[in-house]
Amino acid sequence: MAGSRLLKQSAIVSAGTMTSRILGLVRDVVMAALLGATNAADAFYVAFKIPNFFRRLFAEGAFAQAFVPVLAEYKEEGGLAAVQQLVNRVFVTLGFSLFVVCALAFAAAPGITWLFASGFHQYPDKLALTTELIRITFPYLGFISLTAFAGGILNTYGRYAIPALTPVLLNLSLIGAAFWLTPYVPTPAHALAWGVLMAGVTQLLFQVPFLRQLGLLPKPVWDWRHPGVVKILRLMAPAMLGVSVAQVNLLLDTVLASWLEAGSVAWLYYSDRLVELPLGVIGIAIATVVLPGLSADVAKKDDDAFRESLHWAVRMVLLLGVPAAVALAVLAVPILSTLFFYGAMTAHDVTRSAASLMAYSGGLVAFMLVKVLAPGFFSRQDMKTPVKIALAALVANIVFNLILIWPLAHVGLALATTLSAWLNAGLLAAGLHRAGLLSVGGLMRHPRTLGVVGAALLMAMVLVWVMPDTAWWLAADLWLRLRALGLLIALGGLAYGFGLVITGWRVRHLTAR
Repeated sequence: MAGSRLLKQSAIVSAGTMTSRILGLVRDVVMAALLGATNAADAFYVAFKIPNFFRRLFAEGAFAQAFVPVLAEYKEEGGLAAVQQLVNRVFVTLGFSLFVVCALAFAAAPGITWLFASGFHQYPDKLALTTELIRITFPYLGFISLTAFAGGILNTYGRYAIPALTPVLLNLSLIGAAFWLTPYVPTPAHALAWGVLMAGVTQLLFQVPFLRQLGLLPKPVWDWRHPGVVKILRLMAPAMLGVSVAQVNLLLDTVLASWLEAGSVAWLYYSDRLVELPLGVIGIAIATVVLPGLSADVAKKDDDAFRESLHWAVRMVLLLGVPAAVALAVLAVPILSTLFFYGAMTAHDVTRSAASLMAYSGGLVAFMLVKVLAPGFFSRQDMKTPVKIALAALVANIVFNLILIWPLAHVGLALATTLSAWLNAGLLAAGLHRAGLLSVGGLMRHPRTLGVVGAALLMAMVLVWVMPDTAWWLAADLWLRLRALGLLIALGGLAYGFGLVITGWRVRHLTAR
């Protein structure tokens, strides 16, 4: 069954992603200890977010959603020779475009800083530092976009583990830069910026041997008129916002947060990073394996397999995403204090980050659903529908931001992102439902869906009942916090598992229709 195959593939991707995200937490602990929520921290996080934003918008967003379905089509219909021709030409077109973009960004770094962190003009030193760091970090976009290109090829051929493990190198590069480069550069922020650039190079080189094993190592051929390249470019244009609204919203949060109290950008970064852990391990892992499968189902004209794969993806998001969201909201202070309350990080930073984490956690399931529902359109090469939905969600986020920022400051920005994500996911689900590809009512009314909600509520009650208050977490030493958090996670997991069992969930339901 498709469910069994997808479960196995998702487990592979999740394992690699989990390894990367755990190291990512170690990386964030190191960065928080070095930078805290200072002006240097705000400058680095803006300089880091901007190339990451474009990476997710272009490389993992528009490009991946356009490239993988076309690649799957060539694989099904033309074989290895046709795929090699496509890969050669896409590589040159993409590489040249990235070179031009990075060169322009280097020259326009002051303007980019002003555009994405206009509030920093109140602090000239912070503004100048951000510009300097952007010039170091932006070339990362070029290397990581080519890495995403290589990963799309490997995923299409079922080699999921390598692309899933590749981000580990980003975390190792940043951790190494923090410890070894800091004494040789003006500030720790400079060391981390150079670590970002080194990570882009190493991640790309890591993929090369595996492409060679497939016999698909790109050979430069300039031919942007090739039908496959033209088709990818045509599909990319409307796909730009299709799955990237969450990233646009987060970047808007950064722009507006730059006008708020010093440290607001860092608080949003720390809380967003914790949301990214389950989003990557669950949502992105599921979406990574679903897109090639859905694309192959479309190429084979197998609508039944398409529906089965899509329903399986939504069930897995609910089963794993709902408890993750509840746990992040309830355990916000315990998690943040245990991970980040060292060095330059203060108790005030912990409580302010916890407030935005609770707001973000309310949208975690929606973020995941967008990741798995948008491929339902992209795999069918329907780019217009998700783009219209994405634009509606983007406008809604701007309105929510302007309404909520005044009473709630940075928490209002996080809450606006959550509300717009739910609007995006709801409209995507409605579109697939109207097309007969997703049974929304059947999924929501199903006893196992209700069982997930009931089990998550039981878990929340258990955690609230046994959890110490905020003052205890801020006063306790590291090892005491670690032991307490580990116990809470174990109790929460047991409570959720018990809730699933008593509501009828069984292991076989992981792969059933």
